[in-house]
Amino acid sequence: MNIDVKYVAHLARLSLTPEEETKIGSQLDSILGYIEKLKEVDVSGVEPTAHPFPLVNVVRPDEVQPCLSQEEALRNAPSQANGLFMVPKIVE
Repeated sequence: MNIDVKYVAHLARLSLTPEEETKIGSQLDSILGYIEKLKEVDVSGVEPTAHPFPLVNVVRPDEVQPCLSQEEALRNAPSQANGLFMVPKIVE
């Protein structure tokens, strides 16, 4: 395989020395050659999957729990007024 390393480096906004271009070019050729070998494997009986192991979301059940009072929530606020957090203005 012959990859235009300069073009790919330009797309990735990388500046490579000529030695790096040669080294990366041979590495990319090896990688693409291995991918071609993988294409030879018969996967007709294999179901597509996003992960090799079955994953299940483990979440706790929703339960009503006591919440903070307004005073507790505002206790560590650096600035507050009328029961609200005061924050710096960010829009002009």
